Amino acid sequence: MNKAQIFDFFSRLAEANPAPVTELEYGNDYQLLVAVVLSAQATDVGVNKATRALFRDVQTPQQMVDLGEDALKQHIKTIGLFNGKAKNVIALSEILVRDFGGEVPQDRDTLTTLPGVGRKTANVVINTAFGQEAFAVDTHIFRVGNRTGLAPGKTVLAVELKLEKRVPAPFRRDAHHWLILHGRYVCKARRPECWRCIVADLCRFKPKTPAPKTPPAALPLSPGSAGSE
Repeated sequence: MNKAQIFDFFSRLAEANPAPVTELEYGNDYQLLVAVVLSAQATDVGVNKATRALFRDVQTPQQMVDLGEDALKQHIKTIGLFNGKAKNVIALSEILVRDFGGEVPQDRDTLTTLPGVGRKTANVVINTAFGQEAFAVDTHIFRVGNRTGLAPGKTVLAVELKLEKRVPAPFRRDAHHWLILHGRYVCKARRPECWRCIVADLCRFKPKTPAPKTPPAALPLSPGSAGSE
């Protein structure tokens, strides 16, 4: 895509969903960090089911440390890789208490020193919690970036850096939410729904997927919110 097409691409997504938000449920910055760590290789729906009861009792790193690893495992045992994730959540919570006064750091480099926090997780947190311009490239964004021609790259980092360079100023803060939304609900992995895509004419993917013979009832052009993973 050229610059004009990219601007048009995001303009349409923004018009369809002016205020995208993550589908992960959380009450504060710390709970967001925990939820994003738990969402690795898991769905937002699955994480939300596991954290609703947990987050009623645990709002701070100290409360998580007090809860303990075994009790945390019982809360999140329905999530994939829950043993390792529980260990990481307790460890990062201990570090937040010991080194950061119980507060979540607001820069990516510091966040990525925490157990279980990679670059993608850190980007989600600094963007969603602190409003920083960051591009958290998950499988959806990687696919959309390559399939559409928006930000082609062979690696997650390559796509992130391409987005960093190419996304215009008015859309930078919410860009990763729009792209996750688009990949999750429209530009799907197995069969992209080109027939109801609002940016299909800007996309280089061919051949475009035709509409089903019997269209599903009441499908929206875009969902009301977007997820980090």
